[in-house]
Amino acid sequence: MAVLAGCGLIYEYLLSHYAGRILGALEAAIYTMIGLMIVSMGLGAFAARRIKDAFTGFAVLELTVALCGSLAILITAAVIGFGQQLPMLIASTLGLPPDQLPEGGMIGSLQKLSEHLPYVWGVLLGLMIGMEIPLIARVRQSLSDEHLLHNAGTIYGADYIGAGIGAAIWVGFMLAIDIQLAAALTASFNLLAGFVFIWRFWPKIQRAKLLLAGHFVVTGVLLLLAIQGPSWEQQFNNLLYKDKVVYAKATRFQQLTFTERLRGNGLSPIYSLYINGRLQFSSIDEHIYHAFLVHPTLAASARHNKVLIIGGGDGLGLKQVLRWEPEQVTLLDLDAALVQLFKTPDTNMPKRLSQALLALNGNAFNDPRVNVIHDDAFNGVDKLIAAGEKYDAIIVDLPDPSHPDLNKLYSDYFYRKLKELMSSDGALTVQSTSPYHAQKAFISVAKTLALAGFDVKQYHHNVPSFGEWGWSIATLNGKDAQHRLALLTELPIADDWLTLGLVKGAFEFPANFYQDATNIKPNELGSLQLYHYHQQAWSETQGLDLF
Repeated sequence: MAVLAGCGLIYEYLLSHYAGRILGALEAAIYTMIGLMIVSMGLGAFAARRIKDAFTGFAVLELTVALCGSLAILITAAVIGFGQQLPMLIASTLGLPPDQLPEGGMIGSLQKLSEHLPYVWGVLLGLMIGMEIPLIARVRQSLSDEHLLHNAGTIYGADYIGAGIGAAIWVGFMLAIDIQLAAALTASFNLLAGFVFIWRFWPKIQRAKLLLAGHFVVTGVLLLLAIQGPSWEQQFNNLLYKDKVVYAKATRFQQLTFTERLRGNGLSPIYSLYINGRLQFSSIDEHIYHAFLVHPTLAASARHNKVLIIGGGDGLGLKQVLRWEPEQVTLLDLDAALVQLFKTPDTNMPKRLSQALLALNGNAFNDPRVNVIHDDAFNGVDKLIAAGEKYDAIIVDLPDPSHPDLNKLYSDYFYRKLKELMSSDGALTVQSTSPYHAQKAFISVAKTLALAGFDVKQYHHNVPSFGEWGWSIATLNGKDAQHRLALLTELPIADDWLTLGLVKGAFEFPANFYQDATNIKPNELGSLQLYHYHQQAWSETQGLDLF
């Protein structure tokens, strides 16, 4: 029961982890999956009463759990992937032009339903896992009445401890391996439990030979899934992207997917990076985003000797900062594997992609002025404060606050930490999501910075891959950033896209943009206010094409 409880908990994590990484909304996926599986386990416990032969029932149950648990991720990936490709397949068959793909209606409904498939597997596995304890209790009861006094306590004690061990295995080991391989390994323990049970209680199991043969067949299936399953799953996941997937890697913290779009006519390919299914950058227009992120910040700062970048593990913002000839740049990013890909690309990565990545970030991570720290930003800045560090400019290039763990990095408490790190005449810029799609979230970032003691201005510009995007720029003393930039007669750094006129115009918003700002709350630590604003704004479009 301890082993099986650990497997059950890992199945919960596997399914919710997959749903979150591929479809977005990791937080909602985890809570929904755990809730559904707990309820299903309760229903399974009731349903176990209908199984007359506990010995045969348990052997069949473990065989079924092993088969379903090992195939759930792969089948889900196949259904979702082909669902996304269905409009293009129909268009190709009927000879429809690219701008007339059959979307919406029944096809849209099928695509939407396929996204809930992980939860269907969760319910099925939950029902079966819920049957395990009642069946084992009946087995113990039939073997020896003297154990009845401690029957429930023994079984549930083993179950709870096993679940805790399963959680530790997931965090310490399985997060770092391919998710399909993790599913196959977990299922192997269910299968092993079935083998041991059949061997131990052979005389009491009906059709024991047939069940044993079934266990051997599923053993072969698990071996095949462990060897080939990860590549098959990745190929199905690749169907989610319109461009060709040329490289994918699962790090301890996130799923990284690189796509390539060939253009011909001597034009270089377009490379895009998706993190957990969301577009992080596209090589065709990343320079627009990073120019607006970096250059107004440094132009509004009195000095540029020491710069701190929080996030930005792709090095694209770092490349722009290095153009200002700083003496030292510190980059704080949690995912060492992500940074490594952009510093020394994986040997398994296509050479054309690795060369493109190093060209995009100007090989910035190998610059001797760059110091990279791998740590959670919330705790990492504490170490910088303890070391007495001060920075002339700070650039916060973090993902949107789509998860509570990210929400705290947009809180007043976190910004007060950054306040301690910033020189009094410096500037700080925070990427602040889309002012068009998530207006309340965008304004809340500014109000949170103001609550932390900054003088805040906001600006925006169109980045074709993302649409209208916005940033918040903050200062501590003297003129605000907008007034500082207004005094410039030219940008200190020449850029192929950014001009001083574009910078000044970026601070202009529609006349009614801030009319409801008084009703928008800042994001105080623990309130999850910004997270809720963001979730509400993106609820209809949460998924593959978000930043």
